[in-house]
Amino acid sequence: MNVVDESDDLPLVRRAVAGEREAFDGLIHRHVRQATAVSVRLLGNRADAAEVVQDAFLKAWQSIDTLQRPEAFVGWLMRIVSNLSLNKRRSRGLRKTTTLDHDDAPLTDNFTARTIGGDAITSEGVDPERTAIGKELGASLERALDQLPERQRLAILLFAVQGLPQKDVAESLGCSVEAVKWHVFQGRKKLKELLGDFIADQ
Repeated sequence: MNVVDESDDLPLVRRAVAGEREAFDGLIHRHVRQATAVSVRLLGNRADAAEVVQDAFLKAWQSIDTLQRPEAFVGWLMRIVSNLSLNKRRSRGLRKTTTLDHDDAPLTDNFTARTIGGDAITSEGVDPERTAIGKELGASLERALDQLPERQRLAILLFAVQGLPQKDVAESLGCSVEAVKWHVFQGRKKLKELLGDFIADQ
């Protein structure tokens, strides 16, 4: 996933902090896709994610004057999106379903390779059997992610899936960069354990 160059955000963030709504609308345009992708990964469906993202941007606008570090805007925003997504998930007792039918890229391909250290399985240029294996692995990976502790899951999603810099993930989780590295390391280790049998069968 292509991540927006955050250095381009600074003028807009500063103007938004000063109360300029048009500048904040520009930030929405730049980051709505990424915010939606994060929420979809946590909630499992676009309807709930769309509602959360709308609420997240409203909350961000209402509290933009509390943002002390304009350069940390993306991490701050993703923290709001993540918290609201998890709150909705808890309140409705939602269980994340696989997102293989969504427009977002499934959790196979490059993410599989980066996360569990194996070869990526893609659907391009392969036979139907390989495509089926890729989808099965994606579903297994989704279920495994759902079993991770909350911070490990968020660190994996924000860093490995969405491609956020570690400093932004740290801002989102309210922890240090070193803690992010630890959460990602432990999350990958746990995923390997959970997917071990599946990997051994391939």
